[in-house]
Order: sequence, then C-alpha cells, then structure tokens
Amino acid sequence: MALTASYIITGIAIILLVIYGADVAVTYSSDAQEGFLPLDDMQRGIGLGGPALILPIIAFFISLKSPSKGLGGMIIIAGILILVGGFAVIGNSSGESERDPMTSSIMLFAPGIIQIILGGIKIKKS
Repeated sequence: MALTASYIITGIAIILLVIYGADVAVTYSSDAQEGFLPLDDMQRGIGLGGPALILPIIAFFISLKSPSKGLGGMIIIAGILILVGGFAVIGNSSGESERDPMTSSIMLFAPGIIQIILGGIKIKKS
C-alpha cells in the first residue's frame, strides 16, 4: 500500500515538472509574458514547482522499508528534471530580470541532487 502511494506521489511530481517545463518553454519561445497556463513566475513556482520538489522526498520516506528499483528510478528522474530546469533558467537568462537567475537556480540544485541521492539509495537497497 505504501509503495503504491509512493509511485502515485512521485508520478504526480513528474507530471507537475513536465507541465512546469512545458509552460516555461512556451514562455521562452514566444514574446508572451506567460505560457499556456495563466500563471506568473511566482504562481507557477509555488503551484507546480513546490509540490514537485517535496513529493518525491515524501514518497521516499513513505516507502522507506519497501524495496523498489522502479520508485528509485522515478525519484531520480524527478531530480534530473529539476536539475535540467535549473540549467535551462541559467542558460536562458537575459540579465534584465530583477531576480538573479543564478541564485534561484542554485536553490533548485540542492533538492534535485537530494532527490537523485535518495533515488540511488532506494535502488541500492532493492
């Protein structure tokens, strides 16, 4: 039961990350200020990014005693998507923003790396 819940939670996180990334890609590829979702950067980060950072970590601890290479792989995928998003923000920054994209991206690297490590631990224990 806990393992099934963990799969669902991690799957939701991956879906949120893919939607977040697609919305940001639409924003960067057009002159529009927003993507296909009517959200600004802060709303998108809180609504899509926040849960996507936390859910795989919760899933790891929910299924701590259950071995699962599949769940470990999903947690690693979520971490990689977070890192790719951080690198994309750094690569696409124009320097005109009030916020420093390097600082906000570095804040993403820590949870992404933590998720990759937790996924590796999950796979190693399986």
